[in-house]
Amino acid sequence: MNKVKHIAIIMDGNGRWAELQGKKRVKGHEKGAEVVKDITTFCSNYPEVTRLTLYAFSTENWKRPRLEVEFLMKLLDRYLKNELQNYLNNNIRFEPIGDMSGFSKSLQRTIKDVEEKTAHCNGLIQSLALNYGSKDEIVRAVNKLKNLDAKITEESLNNALDCKCDVDILIRTGGDHRLSNFLLWQAAYAELFFVNKLWPDFGVDDLQEIMDRFYGIERRFGGLK
Repeated sequence: MNKVKHIAIIMDGNGRWAELQGKKRVKGHEKGAEVVKDITTFCSNYPEVTRLTLYAFSTENWKRPRLEVEFLMKLLDRYLKNELQNYLNNNIRFEPIGDMSGFSKSLQRTIKDVEEKTAHCNGLIQSLALNYGSKDEIVRAVNKLKNLDAKITEESLNNALDCKCDVDILIRTGGDHRLSNFLLWQAAYAELFFVNKLWPDFGVDDLQEIMDRFYGIERRFGGLK
């Protein structure tokens, strides 16, 4: 039977969820952060799941209205500070991926602080993709190898990426059927699940259902069996 080691999720639909309820878009992001906590805690209690990667803020999200971006930065800072004890209580290691240099110095300090304080945890790795784009990740990896004068091979490039782990299950909520520049290298053989539910309505039962479907899939990785 298949094993689920790495789950990746494109958390889409926060703003639409809020608008459908006549609320400001920021209320959707707040609700979405609560779902992040629920899904992360669920995965931390699932021994075979070693990594959960969540698309939190893309390199393209800077194009959103300034006030929304500013709110998202504050929400991220508050979320990480509030979640630190939950990470420690559940033996979860926080590991961001992306280009952190794009954030304010204070937010960078918060990200680094939580990363360092959970570095000893050896349970689930919760990886937030922050100021992340897969094309940017690959370009940065190639430049890193060029600066080291290293030969570019599939193995060396993989090891130079922010995320070095293949994805088993990739989920996108919100109804759209695209990857939106998320883990393109790592998801080469991922099983893709597109869910109509908006992220704030997504729950652990939905994730469990997807995992159950995954167990029944024949994964051939380009072969016949």
